[in-house]
Amino acid sequence: MGVSKERLKPFLLYYAAGISIFHFYINIKGGISDLWFNAAHFSFLSSLGFLTYKASKYSNKKIISYFDLFLALVALIPFFYLVGFEESLYAVANGNMRPMDLVVSAISILLAIEIVRRTTGWIVPSMMIIAIAYVLFLGKYIDGIFGFAGMTVTRFLYRMYFTSEGLFGFIANISATYVFMFMLFAAFLMKSGAGDFIVDLSKSITSRFRGGAGHVAVFSSALMGTISGSAVANTVSTGTITIPMMIKNGFKPIFAAAVETAASTGGQIMPPIMGAGVFIMAQMTHISFATIIAVSVLPAILYFASISFYIHIHAKKHNIEATGEKVEILSTLREGFHFFIPLATLIGLLVYGFTPTYAAGISIVVIIFSSYLTKNKKMSLKDIVEALALGTQNMIVTGVLLVSIGVVVGIINISGIGVTFSQLIMEWSSGHLLLALVLVAIASLFLGMGLPVTASYIVLAVLSAPALLGLMLSPEMAALVSAGVTPPEVTMYLLAAHLIIFWLSQDSNLTPPVCLAAFAAAGIAKTPPMRTGLEAWKLGKGLYILPLLFAFSDLIAGEWIDRIEVFLFAIPGILSFAIFVEGYWNAKLKIYERLIFVVTALLLLFPDKIFGYKSIIPHIQDSHIMGIVLFAIVLFIHNKRVAKNHTH
Repeated sequence: MGVSKERLKPFLLYYAAGISIFHFYINIKGGISDLWFNAAHFSFLSSLGFLTYKASKYSNKKIISYFDLFLALVALIPFFYLVGFEESLYAVANGNMRPMDLVVSAISILLAIEIVRRTTGWIVPSMMIIAIAYVLFLGKYIDGIFGFAGMTVTRFLYRMYFTSEGLFGFIANISATYVFMFMLFAAFLMKSGAGDFIVDLSKSITSRFRGGAGHVAVFSSALMGTISGSAVANTVSTGTITIPMMIKNGFKPIFAAAVETAASTGGQIMPPIMGAGVFIMAQMTHISFATIIAVSVLPAILYFASISFYIHIHAKKHNIEATGEKVEILSTLREGFHFFIPLATLIGLLVYGFTPTYAAGISIVVIIFSSYLTKNKKMSLKDIVEALALGTQNMIVTGVLLVSIGVVVGIINISGIGVTFSQLIMEWSSGHLLLALVLVAIASLFLGMGLPVTASYIVLAVLSAPALLGLMLSPEMAALVSAGVTPPEVTMYLLAAHLIIFWLSQDSNLTPPVCLAAFAAAGIAKTPPMRTGLEAWKLGKGLYILPLLFAFSDLIAGEWIDRIEVFLFAIPGILSFAIFVEGYWNAKLKIYERLIFVVTALLLLFPDKIFGYKSIIPHIQDSHIMGIVLFAIVLFIHNKRVAKNHTH
């Protein structure tokens, strides 16, 4: 029993658009407290979520049940209770929780558990339930360092509902401000036709190269990542075009799906949006959003280059030529030049010092006006309403997840488990940074099997970032930090630690058994999901190589001249590693050639201090010079051998 979804379709459209307008207005003009705004963010998104996401796979998809309608109304209580009974805030501050306060607090947590179950599955709700049980009573029965004395139900509900430690804390605030506005910005760009322009531009630049369709997928995913910040959305939006294109070009379906998965995963590490995690990072580290995206540009280029190298070698091995499809770049730019205006506006406002929220809001307005510079892509009132609705609809899963994971993060902080886990990493790694990175990577792999990328990053950052920072600092810097002095270098090492965790968390998109982007690509290519995930994991090795550079080189924490030096030598280093893994360049490699390529990769990727000596030439690593010389020699030997074999 219920109401036809088709009948409620107009209401859902305007309701979603209204939620976007509310967020836009509050983010630009203000007018309510953060607690109210965060509660409104959760109430509105979860209310729409109960009308959009079914209770189970057996539910009738064409009907919105009366129970779903009831939950949609109940979901509004967390916000309207705060507005209507503001005096409760002052009463509970003095330790007086009224019965209705307790009921509404408990309802809010139960709503969060249910809506996140509907949108993401059982893993996150299970974590929430276990965490709540731990802090209320289970911790008493655990001996050793993970024991916890517990707290009363009243105190717990107060901290989860009325303070910044729980549902409506800083993570919910990031979701309601930065994340929502950038998701809305991406929705307006997509609705104005940016997706088609990105694919056409990618074709015009890369389709002439060997294995051109694969490079189109990489280039279009990189560009799409600048506006979407979602690996799955990236896969679906560009993959429907690029995967069939790659198959037609001669790539096997499973490789085509893997390329799209690995490339789309890069969407969450590609500035300027980089997914919801980067906004959490900015808040946790107190490092500006502009600084984070500035230092992330070079690593993102290296990641996409690593995938292109694999595609190039694969195309050589299987004799896959260019697509032969000619798309004129000038006509493509003429049709879509207006898309650069809002992106330039966004970046310019960020560099100038405006907040990301304000910059995104202004850029949304610029999208609308710049569309009128074209003949065929002017945004009508209908397009604007649909873009507003799309922004909210795309935000439901991310929004309710971020608000709900606030319960887990709050409990980690309340119980002190974060400090304990960090100390364990320091102890187990015996002070060795490389071993600590391996431990964090393993933890990330297991978390990624059940948690979405952003949730995985948040939990792992709270647990392990302090340990990584402690191991990356020199004894002198650590002493200054202990004395309360924080040099600029320490701030950049803190950013490097968080970027390591952020990058490692991305592997949940392409690492079996849970790899959502791979599943999406497999659905398009009609390939086995697990095999697609394994192939994508092989192509996405950059997710593991580059965090090592963050930890051991100057790519993040060094001066710009040193970052560029690392970047330039890392390009042939990553190519050497790809040749070593594939065992092929112009022909199958001899064993000695393969060994030389892996040595070359090590020399080119890591600085002199790893090998225990100091560089002779300022700003240029001696190991990098040796690596590039060895790279040239082994390529010369290989090419000469292949040419000799061809002549015979």
